[in-house]
Amino acid sequence: MKTLFLIILSLFSLFIYGNNHIGTDSYPDSTYTNPLKVFVADPYVLKVEDTYYLYGTSVANMGFKVWESNDLVNWEEKGFAFSKFEEGNEWGQGDFWAPEVVSYKNKYYMIYSARASDGHLKIALAESSSPIGPFLNIKAPLFDKGFSNIDGHIFIDSDGTPYLFYVRDCSENIIDGKHISQIYVQKMSKDLLTLEGDPILVVEPSQDWEGIGEDWQWNEGPFVIKENGIYYLLYSANYFASPEYAIGYATADNPMGPWIKSEDNPILSKDLSLGVSGPGHCSVTNSPDSSELFIVYHSHAFPKSPSGIRVLNIDRIYFNENGELRIKGPTRTPQPFPY
Repeated sequence: MKTLFLIILSLFSLFIYGNNHIGTDSYPDSTYTNPLKVFVADPYVLKVEDTYYLYGTSVANMGFKVWESNDLVNWEEKGFAFSKFEEGNEWGQGDFWAPEVVSYKNKYYMIYSARASDGHLKIALAESSSPIGPFLNIKAPLFDKGFSNIDGHIFIDSDGTPYLFYVRDCSENIIDGKHISQIYVQKMSKDLLTLEGDPILVVEPSQDWEGIGEDWQWNEGPFVIKENGIYYLLYSANYFASPEYAIGYATADNPMGPWIKSEDNPILSKDLSLGVSGPGHCSVTNSPDSSELFIVYHSHAFPKSPSGIRVLNIDRIYFNENGELRIKGPTRTPQPFPY
């Protein structure tokens, strides 16, 4: 019965969103064009040797799909990486959001958020021996602070220390009468099952482009990369269904901070003349030959009617001579194929 239900749900998803697989003959060998027609929000890409795996908010009432690619452009849907109908995964009731997967100590760990039976959004940890799953909960919730937390991001430093970046969700995080999403960080135990020490505030809305005069404000979707001993935190601000959803970054000398936002923010934002609305919630990965970095992000599938329906994009991201992050995008014209 469970298998039949999954088949029916997948067919329904195809009816609503169309085929999420773009064939290799859809692009010339030398170029690709955004968006990539994979309907997914909050995209996260994991590279394992020569293969890429894509996860994201996809079937929010049930779990997470996974896609596979060998070139970052052509993606094949491989089914559900995580399903709440698998035995042991019954904890989450819905609102399955923003999964990320790390390879760690010969296992694959998925961090994700979902709504618990008490109504709060919480972060959970699942495990699999394969990047395509099935992922099964090993600690759900991973922690419980009595209020909603989302957008978990596990960063493994070069010395092997794991850190968890996560968001205090604005639905319940009220400061001076305003609903504000803030990003925090804590060290994790070596088995990833415990948070250590007190939570440290990383960033919160503080720049004009982040709507700091509004009653609802967001800093969310953290993703950390390290370059030449400097830590770079990419994050998103503003409401996810607004054209103003965009990406900024902050830097630090230590994962625990202090973190300083770039004065050049946002570094990726709307361009309605190109049909780009609400670019945000990103991850970063290498090109197939590891010579370039690509940012993977979503934008609104229907820019004239922004909503929760979002679509996949990739663009080149790099560090300039001053160590500042720059993105060659957003693009809607043919771009050189990632090699």
